[in-house]
Amino acid sequence: MTNIGLISDTHGFLDEQVFDYFKNCDEIWHAGDFGNLEIFERLNNFKPTKAVYGNIDDKETQWKLPQDLIFKVEELTIFMTHIGALPPSYSPRVRKIIDETKPNVFICGHSHILRVIKDIKRPQLVYLNPGAAGNEGFHAVRTIMRFSVNINKIENLEVIELGKRGHNLKKNDEKYN
Repeated sequence: MTNIGLISDTHGFLDEQVFDYFKNCDEIWHAGDFGNLEIFERLNNFKPTKAVYGNIDDKETQWKLPQDLIFKVEELTIFMTHIGALPPSYSPRVRKIIDETKPNVFICGHSHILRVIKDIKRPQLVYLNPGAAGNEGFHAVRTIMRFSVNINKIENLEVIELGKRGHNLKKNDEKYN
C-alpha cells in the first residue's frame, strides 16, 4: 500500500498544516500552480514529490517540472497535468493522451473545485481534482486530499479542509494586507 497526499493550486502559499496531514504519506503529488519553486522544494524535501507545472508558474518552475506526468503506482497508471477539463469532455490534448495511455486515474488542478468523478465513458478511469490549497482564487475553502493506492485501487480517500481562503496568513505576510 502506498499513501498519497494530493495538493494543487498553492499559488505561492503553503499552509503548514499540510506537513501534519501528509506526515504518514509515502509521496506527495502536486497538480500545478505552485506560485514559486520554493513550494515544490519544501514539499520534496519533506516527502518525495511528483509534480507538474501550472499556467501561473514561472519559467524556472516550467524548466524544472513537466507539463504532464504519466507514471505507475503499484498497478495503477496515473496521468497528471494541470489543465484538463471535466470527464468525459476533456480538452482535445488531454483526451488524446488518455486515449493513448489508458490511465486508471487522471489528476488535474486549475479549476480550484474539488471533485472526484468516475468517467462514464471510460469505466476504468477516476478523475481527481484536490481543489485549491492556496489563498489566491475564488474558492472559499482551501482543500487537499489524502488516499492510499492498494495494488489496483484507491482506498481511504479523504478530503481535508485547511480553512477559509486567507486563513492562516501571518500579519507580516505581504498578502495579508
